[in-house]
Amino acid sequence: MDFSELLSFRKMITPTIIQILFWIIAGLSILAGLVMIIGGIAMRGGAGLAFMGLLYIFIGPILIRVYCELIILLFKIYDELVLVRKAIAGPGGASTGFPVLPAEPLVNPPTL
Repeated sequence: MDFSELLSFRKMITPTIIQILFWIIAGLSILAGLVMIIGGIAMRGGAGLAFMGLLYIFIGPILIRVYCELIILLFKIYDELVLVRKAIAGPGGASTGFPVLPAEPLVNPPTL
């Protein structure tokens, strides 16, 4: 990866950051679940707290993963749009740049 790609915003770093945050938050969810299970076992009548701990351990990482995937999906859509733009521009066309702008301005914009 070229450093100039990062400076010109052609390469996005946010998806990598989101993946790192996923593992950190999933680990915290599992840790919180374990603390809830131990707390539920330690106190009398804490079965509900122990059950919530199990939910945190099993459901928490799944929900966090879905949320992170939805955010990364936006970046994947952008990458695909750039590829479509490059394919339309052809081999010698000006296909690089950020943001993705139309090749020609609209002459007669549609009216409502």
